[in-house]
Amino acid sequence: MAMIQKPIRIGTRGSPLALAQAHETRARLKTAHGLPDEAFEIVVISTQGDRVLDRPLSQIGGKGLFTREIEDALIAGQIDIAVHSLKDMPTTQPAGLVLDCFLPREDPRDAFVSPTYQSIGDLPQGAVVGTSSLRRVAQLLSVRPDLKTIALRGNVGTRLKKLADGEASATFLAMAGLNRLGLADVPAYPIDAAQMLPAVCQGVIAIERRYDDTTTQAVLTALHHAETAVRVTCERAYLARLDGSCQTPIAGLSRAEGDQISLTGEILKPDGSVRHAGVASGPIDQAAEIGRGLAERLLAEAGPGFLHV
Repeated sequence: MAMIQKPIRIGTRGSPLALAQAHETRARLKTAHGLPDEAFEIVVISTQGDRVLDRPLSQIGGKGLFTREIEDALIAGQIDIAVHSLKDMPTTQPAGLVLDCFLPREDPRDAFVSPTYQSIGDLPQGAVVGTSSLRRVAQLLSVRPDLKTIALRGNVGTRLKKLADGEASATFLAMAGLNRLGLADVPAYPIDAAQMLPAVCQGVIAIERRYDDTTTQAVLTALHHAETAVRVTCERAYLARLDGSCQTPIAGLSRAEGDQISLTGEILKPDGSVRHAGVASGPIDQAAEIGRGLAERLLAEAGPGFLHV
């Protein structure tokens, strides 16, 4: 590849997990192109989702809360690439930006986290579970309506401290985040996707760039993971048709095998009282159509207004 004339500026949030993802991206770029540390600059950008910690995300604007300011910096030319957790991203990009580089997907499952109990079923009647995810609340209450839920926001360390302080008996974290942070000592128990279907695109790092920046495009090509790209194409088409935002409990997970892809999806009422689920599959070159098709089926089954409560 061509010589790098100036450091590649990598934009990221400042949370420990976001920084771990930015460092993983830098490490992969270094390996792919034989570049030294000084060929990169990690630029930390504060987002609204980082600054407002006293309210659930659904009350302050839904998706885009962890990406908007970073995308503004990318558009303004203050950074060259933006590293995101794909599950935080809206299904459309601002004009002039493109998402066409995805790293290999980490474990997409949720983890049950508790110093005392090992599963949802172990929790005593009426126990308090802390989570600010509307999806996780709905899924939890659909199987354990007796439990109480409280909002628990902040980064992984903050949430673990609140658990240790007794604010709740358990919480949920993404296995991908625990793995990327190397938190093997956390009392976390992976939840099978059949029991708790994860957020759409959970576990995927996405790298965003300016559409007309062909130099950066060439640099990123070596990192792009084709199977992950097919899976997120399917999942994001499903989410886009559902018009998913942080105000709506939506879950979905695709699997690719050979030239076939399957998608499992579900939509729920926020209180977990009603759940619609389904599976669709077909050739990987029809990934987007399969995602949209499953969304159409669930919407038809649920009836008008189901996702607009």
